[in-house]
Amino acid sequence: MFYNGLGSAVYLSHLLISEAVRWGGTVIDATAGNGNDTIFLAKLVGPEGRVFAFDTQEKALQETSAMLEKSGCAAQVTLINAGHEDMDNYVQVAVDVVIFNLGYLPGGDHNLVTSAETTTRALSSALKLLRPGGRIGIVVYTGHPGGREECEAVELLASSLDSMLFNVISLTFVNRSSRAPVVIVIEKAGALNESKPSAQNT
Repeated sequence: MFYNGLGSAVYLSHLLISEAVRWGGTVIDATAGNGNDTIFLAKLVGPEGRVFAFDTQEKALQETSAMLEKSGCAAQVTLINAGHEDMDNYVQVAVDVVIFNLGYLPGGDHNLVTSAETTTRALSSALKLLRPGGRIGIVVYTGHPGGREECEAVELLASSLDSMLFNVISLTFVNRSSRAPVVIVIEKAGALNESKPSAQNT
């Protein structure tokens, strides 16, 4: 897990969703990318859990697979070469957490980016799959072409959710450029599992 304090949007996303992940649970990495989020989730659910990781780029899945093997977490991860907007075609069970790290693959083709249309479709699917007490963590980057439009589409969807059914927060870096990433976390109403087992007591 990366630690850059409050200056890291990814760290903030990880911090806010980790509480909702149960040892042995099921989670989704909607944008596998370079594999860091996938490994983070795989370690949280443990060998008895299941991670579904999506990416449209074969290169991203190959890199993620190699990192999973090195970290010893490959067994609990299913890598899927498909867009995250199709996640409900592959996952039919309630999930603890869905994580989105939007934009382009670091070190990859910057022309291959997530879009407002596919991301909002994916979010709609994620909301349906989320168990009570589950959370969706979204890191939105606004500095690339289409990024601001994608952020606005995500914010519009999130702000339209019924406050009796979902809690939604948005974090911005107020002393940085307006191009800085935005973190949005959505929680489905329902108590978190107070007796959540951990790797230390299983």
